[in-house]
Amino acid sequence: MNEKFYDLKKEKQDRMINGALKVFALNGYKHASTDDIIVEAGISKGLLFHYFESKIGLYEFLFDYASRFAVVQLKSGVRKDEKDYFEIQSQIASAEADLEGQYPYITMFLDSVARETSEEALSSISSSRSMVDECYSALLSQADLSAFASTDDSDKMSQIISYTKQGLLRAHLEDEAFDPKDLLSEINNVLHFLKSLTISR
Repeated sequence: MNEKFYDLKKEKQDRMINGALKVFALNGYKHASTDDIIVEAGISKGLLFHYFESKIGLYEFLFDYASRFAVVQLKSGVRKDEKDYFEIQSQIASAEADLEGQYPYITMFLDSVARETSEEALSSISSSRSMVDECYSALLSQADLSAFASTDDSDKMSQIISYTKQGLLRAHLEDEAFDPKDLLSEINNVLHFLKSLTISR
């Protein structure tokens, strides 16, 4: 990646990052088109390849940028002394909403990386692919799970919450007036409902 990218105005950096995040998140590496990325970003193909020499170079940069940014936001968004499982999930969702306020497709992109099958894409990020998953695991590991019958139950609950958040995010992103705060409110309503079911057992 050309270090001159960071000399660009922040608005232009974000347009390029957001355009690439959206196209890779919705299509995966193999089917993502640089033509679609330049349309989303509102730039020329020449400019894109001036800063990123190839599609794989862009993907590698994007994953590194998104994962590092996400980890910092998540770690700072969850209190280290919080033990309540559902409150931790709520704080995670709030941190994700902050991320999506700047980069709407960032969490969807990171989720798509976990399901990526392209060998070219995977080999380019192999050394740090698990960084974000490890961050989520570390945050949830501080939770008191005594409300659950077993660790397996808490793992299933985490999976339910993850799938629900992804589905709600996709639905909200279809609205041109996407507002992460509205998404967060809906997620917190779901978390409150799931907590009431768990505690009432």
